[in-house]
Amino acid sequence: MRAITAAILLALSVVTAAQAQTYDPRYPVCLQVWGTDGSSISCRFASMGQCRMVASGRAAQCVSNPYFAKRRR
Repeated sequence: MRAITAAILLALSVVTAAQAQTYDPRYPVCLQVWGTDGSSISCRFASMGQCRMVASGRAAQCVSNPYFAKRRR
């Protein structure tokens, strides 16, 4: 019984970890936003300028995506 419970908990933790992906490797720039409930990171910007337009006037900053997968030619 303990082995089954442990296997279920392990499977759930793996599924949760896969959904917690923060950095999208398709985009080179991320926006980090701070709020009263914490901070969030959204990697969906093609350039720093595009990200800065969205961040303007907010408690936010634009950062380079450390997991950006550059296209190979």
